This record gives sequence, structure tokens and C-alpha cells, in this order.
Amino acid sequence: MTFLERMTEFVAIALIAAIWLLAYCLLCPAEARERRHHQTVAPSAGHCWVSYYSHGNRVASGRRFDKHGMTAAHRSLPFGTRVRISRGDRHITVTVNDRGPFIAGRMFDLSLGAARAIGIIQAGVARVAFEVLP
Repeated sequence: MTFLERMTEFVAIALIAAIWLLAYCLLCPAEARERRHHQTVAPSAGHCWVSYYSHGNRVASGRRFDKHGMTAAHRSLPFGTRVRISRGDRHITVTVNDRGPFIAGRMFDLSLGAARAIGIIQAGVARVAFEVLP
């Protein structure tokens, strides 16, 4: 195969990819493209695994990180969402103000203060019940 034939084949493939991308961008509304990237919708109640974190300067919402606050990180819940988390006889209410956790299988990252209040400091990770509050 000559250089010219290889270049022609490459240009043809690139042209097909460009046409496909252009058609996708023009024919698919932005909302549908966004939904496609975030197909996992957080349930409003259930059981999940949580962990905690205690470092950082700023959170994704733009506020200063308060490791002693009653806050949590979640991948998709809107900032300001209040969530009741229960473990055994302990119950806390946290406010989502950050994004994460970025480890598969975990739904919330709690601040150090929230983790201490619910008693997961030593274990680091725990299975809890949660409920998104109205």
C-alpha cells in the first residue's frame, strides 16, 4: 500500500468521524447529551456505603471546607440537599456541598465531624441507611 493510498484511507475515516460527530451535535439536544453522561440518578432512600475525608481547602460548591461541619460529598445531588444518615441508633443530617466520592461502591463522603457523630472514624467505611430530606 503506497503512502498516497494510506493517506486517502485516513482522510476518509476522519471525514466519516467528523460527519458523525457533527450530526450528533446538531440532532441530539444538549439535555439528552447531558443525561447520557449522568444516567445514574441517586435514589431518595436506601442503604449505601459511606466513607469520610478530613482535608482540603475548598469544596466543589465554592465554600471553604469545614472538616468539623455536618457536610457530605455526593456525585450528583444538588448542593444544599439535606440527607439524613442513620447507623444503628445514631442519626445525623448532613448537607451536600461537595462532589465525590470517586471510589466505586460508595455513595457519600462525610466530613470528619459527620463521620465522628455517626461513629465511623475507626472503620473508615460503613454501611448506612440514608434518606434525602425534602
